[in-house]
Amino acid sequence: MHHATTNRRLGLAAGVATHLLFVFTVWHLFWFLKEGRGAGSGGQEWGGLGFDIGLAVFFAAPHSVLLLPSVRKSLAKRIPQAFYGLFYTVVTCTSLLVVFGLWQGSEQVVWNLTGPLRLAVQAGFYASWAALFYSLHLTGLGYQTGLTPWLYWARRQQPPRRTFTPRGAYLLWRHPVYLSFMGLVWFTPRMSLDHVVLTAVWTVYLFVGSCLKDQRLAFYLGDSYRAYQATTPGFPLMPFGPLARRPLPEPASSTSDQSPAVAA
Repeated sequence: MHHATTNRRLGLAAGVATHLLFVFTVWHLFWFLKEGRGAGSGGQEWGGLGFDIGLAVFFAAPHSVLLLPSVRKSLAKRIPQAFYGLFYTVVTCTSLLVVFGLWQGSEQVVWNLTGPLRLAVQAGFYASWAALFYSLHLTGLGYQTGLTPWLYWARRQQPPRRTFTPRGAYLLWRHPVYLSFMGLVWFTPRMSLDHVVLTAVWTVYLFVGSCLKDQRLAFYLGDSYRAYQATTPGFPLMPFGPLARRPLPEPASSTSDQSPAVAA
């Protein structure tokens, strides 16, 4: 009994601590993407850029790998379902904080906008944040951070089966969350060389991550998601490729020599 009580207290503390960490990380992410490191942030120019590439990949890789069905199934043997979202959030936040803390920066500036154009790009940055939280809200922010499964556990309730019903921005594109995050890294009035590195690596990650998400949802949801893929592109301006609309395969045509079981 004492052991069970201790475990429950630890579980409750884990949920609270994880979401404090989440808020702390989002705050630092905002300023990191908005202002960057700027000139004089330390590090040798080219060696520092190579290090920054490694940091950008360091965040992107586990962020996608941990969501693979095979990886999740393996880790689920050790991590209860109610806590997997918390675990994922802790890994994501920790990797981001490592990126913020070790990022080298660059003195080389590709562009530094002024005047109305600067204001327009800044508006795009803020709009991307609004679009990000709006998109997360549509599918359940609590599922993204692990809050919702943890709350069901805290209330000693069985969580309902999660469903996917396209609404809002999801009626236009399959991946508005990834699209919004892309705006965060592209809409910068001051594009330093290290920000070019960050933008390039994370843009590739967002495209690859979108394709992997399509595969995951098709795996979990089956034909209902494939039908959604057939009518809704992943991103705007995608006439072909894995992130365009994915037509359903043509049904096999019937023939006169069907077996009795099929014909029936």
